[in-house]
Amino acid sequence: MEITIQRLGHKGDGIAEGPILAPLTLPGETVAGEVADGRMDAPRILTPSPDRVTAPCRHFRQCGGCALQHASDDFVARWKQHVVETALAAQGLTTAFRPLHTSPPHSRRRATLAGRRTKKGALIGFHARRSDTIVQITDCHVLHPDLMAPLPALEQITRMGASRSATLAFALTRSEAGVDCAVTGGKPPDEALRLTLPRFRDRFARLTWDGETVFTDAPPVQSFGPATVTPPAGAFLQATPDGEAALLAAMQEATEGATHIVDLFAGVGTFALPQAQTAPVHAVEGAPEMLAALAHGARHASGLKPVTTEARDLFRRPLTAEDLARFDAAVIDPPRAGAAAQVRELAAAAIPRIGFVSCNPVTFARDAKTLTGAGYRLDWVQVIDQFRWSPHVELAAQFTRPHI
Repeated sequence: MEITIQRLGHKGDGIAEGPILAPLTLPGETVAGEVADGRMDAPRILTPSPDRVTAPCRHFRQCGGCALQHASDDFVARWKQHVVETALAAQGLTTAFRPLHTSPPHSRRRATLAGRRTKKGALIGFHARRSDTIVQITDCHVLHPDLMAPLPALEQITRMGASRSATLAFALTRSEAGVDCAVTGGKPPDEALRLTLPRFRDRFARLTWDGETVFTDAPPVQSFGPATVTPPAGAFLQATPDGEAALLAAMQEATEGATHIVDLFAGVGTFALPQAQTAPVHAVEGAPEMLAALAHGARHASGLKPVTTEARDLFRRPLTAEDLARFDAAVIDPPRAGAAAQVRELAAAAIPRIGFVSCNPVTFARDAKTLTGAGYRLDWVQVIDQFRWSPHVELAAQFTRPHI
């Protein structure tokens, strides 16, 4: 069957009339192949797009880690901006777009690899597309080389610590002290495993096993402005230092001149701690262990204005308009679900300036509609592409109330 690709879906697959999904295709291409259940899983390119390029990674066609290495950088930039424009248009919104910022190859500082025992040893890699099969990787154009260096150690750990039916998850984070490795899905640690795991001290700054710390030879610290923070094992961080810097610059501009900032969904202090160099910051986060790391970093840093913290589930108990009345700027970086309840309170509080970070254009557009409906202006949006070659879209935006 021959089909013509009309557009890309939100997961990066090409979509033809039907709809029929075809991975690794681009709009305008004519492709042929067998179709089953609305998918053409092995399309043969008959008429390639001028935006098609040779994928740089040898594992691309099998590995599920990347979806868009066959597309030019310019195409990906246009497509990701279009995804945001389309989401905003669905809410009746438009705005100015700043040039997209893309993190370079080999810069990802965190990733989760899979490990599985085999009859002859172990497989370490990423899952194949739409499959539980693990694709063994020998190199990666996305990850920082420091995250590739422990692969032999991960293979040994998998042989020792995985049951034959289970898959280990290795959450790796590059820190200033080395690689932080959080293992989940392993066998309960018996005496032999407890005695063996410490031999990997030369490969990891910290190793945890299903939430239990095996060793911490050097705290796996991250720097946020003048503060150093030791995040909990497996804690959320921005994917690349380059992308984090771009997001921080956007948030600093969005809150410029503020005298008291509230940071909602503050995490371990990515934005709160650098911004405390110029104004007091109140950091609110639902995960107590992340907030404790932020507070510890603030207490031991010099050159910061006061940083206060509050452990609070902002989905169930958003800060109210009355709570927010003492701030003249807000930063908000919610998860993919957005922050509908909290944004309603922000809108009611009429805080003059809001910096918004989002990893989901659809929920961002919904929340943006709430703010603009309350008198805010969406001044600009910038797509920050930390997840190179993936369909993931992240953005920064500024909202202001012109009449205040």
